[in-house]
Amino acid sequence: MDDSELLACLAADYGDLRDAATAVELTAPVPSCPGWTVSDLVGHVAEVYLHKVTVMRTGEWPRAWPPAGLAAEPPLALLGRAYGQLRTEFNARASSSPAPTWYDPDQTVAFWIRRMAQETVIHRIDAELAAGLPITPVPDALAVDGVDEVLKRFLAFGSVDWPEEFARIKGEHLAGEDDLDTIMVVAGRTVWTVRPSPRAVWVEDGGSDQPRATIKGAPERVLRWLWGRAGDDAVALTGDLAWAGYLRRMLDAVTQ
Repeated sequence: MDDSELLACLAADYGDLRDAATAVELTAPVPSCPGWTVSDLVGHVAEVYLHKVTVMRTGEWPRAWPPAGLAAEPPLALLGRAYGQLRTEFNARASSSPAPTWYDPDQTVAFWIRRMAQETVIHRIDAELAAGLPITPVPDALAVDGVDEVLKRFLAFGSVDWPEEFARIKGEHLAGEDDLDTIMVVAGRTVWTVRPSPRAVWVEDGGSDQPRATIKGAPERVLRWLWGRAGDDAVALTGDLAWAGYLRRMLDAVTQ
């Protein structure tokens, strides 16, 4: 997706997130984020937006976060202010402009445009689940982009760059050190091969022969499954189901 498409998705999902949060009490629980209320969810998204604003404005990671006083601001008002500032920063900068990110290969504003679009669509789904509203469909292009991001940038990159997080995987690794075992993910017509080991995960475009397990479905359903926002009944799981669970456990470790 290009930046204009991602920004359009960001705007739409922000609006739907705000509307869902307005339709329910802020004390309502968020079923997809155990322990969170809608107030917690809205405050989290606002803090994420403002953090990226600060990173782009200053060119460095803030040493102390969140700033004092944010907790005293009404959550929905804070969300609106944060989104407004985020869009102002995006509009003021070329996507190729430098900006610090946690993903070493891409240190540009474009990284944050994509990340904030994907952050918002997932939390928009959280808000709709909390409000008991129908889930607004995720466009296929955005969902495929999100699957690619979570597999390559969170799982593959994170397994190497955040070894302490990857080490927290619940249960034992099923893959051996030889990197021969694979898990295939199919979102619509797009396919990825996940090649795990106890020390790192590799993700390749395209399919593989005789994967241990295959996760297949419409792009939105696969995206939600990978992020833990849908159960196993949302996708088609074939092969050894323990390996599908293994993929979910690895994702849990690097997406906390």
